[in-house]
Amino acid sequence: MFRRLKNCHNVDDLRLLAKQRLPGPIFHYIDGAADDEITYRRNTASFDDCDLVPNVLAGVEEVDMSVEVMGQKLALPIFCSPTALQRLFHRDGERGVALAAEKFGTMFGVSALGTVSLAEIGELISTPKMFQFYFHKDRGVNDAMVERAQAANFNALALTVDTITGGNRERDLYTGFTSPPQLTLKSLASFAMHPGWAKDYFFGEPFQLAELKDFIQQGSNVSVSVGEYFAGMLDQSMNWSDAEALRAKWNGPFCLKGIMSVADAHKAVAIGADAIMVSNHGGRQLDGSRAPFDQIAEIADAVGDQIEIICDGGIRRGTHVLKAIAAGAKACSGGRMYLYALAAAGQAGVERALRNMRREIDRDMKLMGITRIDQLNRQMLRYRN
Repeated sequence: MFRRLKNCHNVDDLRLLAKQRLPGPIFHYIDGAADDEITYRRNTASFDDCDLVPNVLAGVEEVDMSVEVMGQKLALPIFCSPTALQRLFHRDGERGVALAAEKFGTMFGVSALGTVSLAEIGELISTPKMFQFYFHKDRGVNDAMVERAQAANFNALALTVDTITGGNRERDLYTGFTSPPQLTLKSLASFAMHPGWAKDYFFGEPFQLAELKDFIQQGSNVSVSVGEYFAGMLDQSMNWSDAEALRAKWNGPFCLKGIMSVADAHKAVAIGADAIMVSNHGGRQLDGSRAPFDQIAEIADAVGDQIEIICDGGIRRGTHVLKAIAAGAKACSGGRMYLYALAAAGQAGVERALRNMRREIDRDMKLMGITRIDQLNRQMLRYRN
């Protein structure tokens, strides 16, 4: 069935529209994960094992769904998690996501593997911006990225800590996905079946990794899979001392993305991090690992009064956001939640995704009998297991 944006009422609808528009290798890069994709599926399924317990007669005509994260006031309790290669999915790329996030008053996370420069994003929007940092072997690259993020007035820096090597993304192996895409008989056939995407990619603005092209050819001029990039370019000796040194160098709120254990949450507090994103990289790294939502309560009980906790991964519904915050998260973030929308219809698609989410959260707060996000608490949850 051919889908249109106006008929996309949830993330699954947007996913199907993205699948219509994108060549197979590109779609499966967004949609795929590691090994058997068990963790990828569990990230969302974990919310099904927890029930909400609503209150009534609470006078909920007006609700306030705003939160404060890393010193930034957000109009929504969910923001756009940093994701790579966005202009590969739609010509609007990071520009479209940035403008959509600004329209809805939420934060936009920009990846080190982004395709629009930090300087341009900094000039484009005035709403909160996070730069997601990959720790490269080349320390000159690392220093340059920090300096550029500071010069572009990014509000927060998030060090990704779960990509010490690339995950086994088998869909990419089957489809031959690389950045930039390789031209083979198989890929050309897929590109030809999606002429709108092909026209934008081959005749539009040249594709490149905006912050890395001056230092590294892989990903911009030399085709490489994301897994190969992580394994070859990132520093596998990175440790807690490196994270602490980066925290000292960054003059602003500092976050660790990819924390999953209580032990590491305590270490994040010890090095002075302001926040942690409880995340397994969308199930794209270690398959068989725990879902972020399943770890929120345990981590919140251990360090919730010392550091801000963000639930990153598996978010598909407004009720997922409410469950994560009731369990102890300060806010949520998501990648595929808006990437499908970007691929489906560019900036307009991301706006649709965020509008859908805002409507769901507003309605679900009223049905829960609350008027502020901070009224959510553990007493409103019941776990089936």
